[in-house]
Amino acid sequence: MVEKWLEQLRKNGYRLTEARQAVIQVIVKSNYALTPFQVYEAARAQYPALGLVSVYRTLEKLEELKLIRRVHQDCGCNAYLPQAEGHQHLIICQKCGLACYFEGDDLEDLFTKVGADHGYEVTGHWLQLFGTCAECEQK
Repeated sequence: MVEKWLEQLRKNGYRLTEARQAVIQVIVKSNYALTPFQVYEAARAQYPALGLVSVYRTLEKLEELKLIRRVHQDCGCNAYLPQAEGHQHLIICQKCGLACYFEGDDLEDLFTKVGADHGYEVTGHWLQLFGTCAECEQK
């Protein structure tokens, strides 16, 4: 997946710097919703000269290309995950950040009804569920 993302960046005219490659490797290998600072700290292990601004710029470009997905968190700081194939929803552990994608096509009727009840035509949605994963529950 790292090579696929690098190729997407290259095709869209972005330079493939060591900093960007380190950021991409961290995100691709994680099953956790990572904040920009968490990406920064993990990627610095691979590329010590990495700057936080480079992380933010890389995340911005990856999101523009729909390679990553922004995860909204209670604390107000966004986190990021690799984008799932197709239309998927998220369930995220509030303690450790473990994130899992799931399908929920049976929710479309609900979204259509809510839209109609309020005079909207629903054209999209973004569903994130929060809870505690089994491992964190055992702690």
